Amino acid sequence: MDIRIGVTDNPRELHVELPDDVDRAAVRDAADAALRGDAPSFWVTDAKGREFGVAAGRIAYIELEPEGAAKTIGFS
Repeated sequence: MDIRIGVTDNPRELHVELPDDVDRAAVRDAADAALRGDAPSFWVTDAKGREFGVAAGRIAYIELEPEGAAKTIGFS
């Protein structure tokens, strides 16, 4: 699953490829908590084990790849 995070005052978005077996509901719950202000930051671990964190107050948007979306290879 891919996730895109828009950060305020930054023209680029953070694009993270999560493992295929990631718990989508857990990722969404963590995103909801950060956007509500219940958590100080939003952390995810990518498919290679790298961790990414964004301060909750800097998140402009979070986009989750649609469930069951096919991976594209090459040009689209």
